[in-house]
Amino acid sequence: MKEVQRKIRGLLEAAGISSRVRAHDRVAVKLHFGEPKNDTAIPPDYVRPVVEAARSLSAEPFLTDTCVLYKSVRDNAITHLRFAADRGFTLGKTGAPVIIADGLNGSDEKTVPIPGRIFSEVSVAAAARDADSLIVLSHVTGHLATGLGGAIKNLGMGFASRKGKLRQHAVLKPEVKREACTGCGACAEHCPADAIALTGGRAAIDPETCIGCGECVTVCRFDAIKHDWNRDSVDLQRRMAEHALGVVTGRQDRAVYLNFIVSVTKDCDCMPFRQKPILPDIGILAGTDPVALDAASLDLILKRSGKELTDQSYPGLDGRAQIRHGAEIGLGSMDYELIGI
Repeated sequence: MKEVQRKIRGLLEAAGISSRVRAHDRVAVKLHFGEPKNDTAIPPDYVRPVVEAARSLSAEPFLTDTCVLYKSVRDNAITHLRFAADRGFTLGKTGAPVIIADGLNGSDEKTVPIPGRIFSEVSVAAAARDADSLIVLSHVTGHLATGLGGAIKNLGMGFASRKGKLRQHAVLKPEVKREACTGCGACAEHCPADAIALTGGRAAIDPETCIGCGECVTVCRFDAIKHDWNRDSVDLQRRMAEHALGVVTGRQDRAVYLNFIVSVTKDCDCMPFRQKPILPDIGILAGTDPVALDAASLDLILKRSGKELTDQSYPGLDGRAQIRHGAEIGLGSMDYELIGI
């Protein structure tokens, strides 16, 4: 463990953290705390040297993630924070506090103009934009919808607000599952567009008025809100890359990235069950360009295993679509030089 921690510090230095993180910066250390029974997420012992590196530059780091759309201990800040602490992501263990970047229910957000091909503006977690600099720790995995979970996904999906996540995933605006609705009225009370009314003792959403913000998903406690999640994978990846651009736009020189190509699993760390790695550990990559880092991660997997990651997880998906689109919109470059240390 100490040897890995030493190497993480060396990687950060080699990636130029001292030119990216400045004294008195509030540094968002983006990671994923995992899910119950999932034990392959980046552990707190690997986060400690990242925090120490930031603090050695007189910065103030905090660990962070956002609320999720689906039912989970991570769908609100209260149980999300409790779960993170249970996993060892505590001030005593890592040296930094945990802040849920999009607030109590995932609605603390900022709208960021971007030069996208799909969006002209995106909604991202408020703390992601309020932070002065970013250190993004990504566990490289397969993914059932995007083919690749890496730095781009960690930024674009992981730092999107609830509205941003919904705009990436949902083909249609939300609908009410009347058989599950109890008529409590919480969704109507919290709807910012007044698009929900109680009809016959059940909630109903007016699709013409609905803005697709996902607030009804946040407040419903009975799983009575449904979406069509079957968006085309390439389209989803392009939307995800544009939200990633919204996180870093205007400050791409204030971010450092680490991709952990270890315990690579078929699915991402959002799955609430134990997964077996699908290939041997390769190592840890560091850099300042999320597009290049993800491209290098897939290239290394292909070189070491002889197969694309998707061929070993979800054949038929093209996990490089997010990389190509990221390069097209200015998130980063697919060109890179790999230097071993």
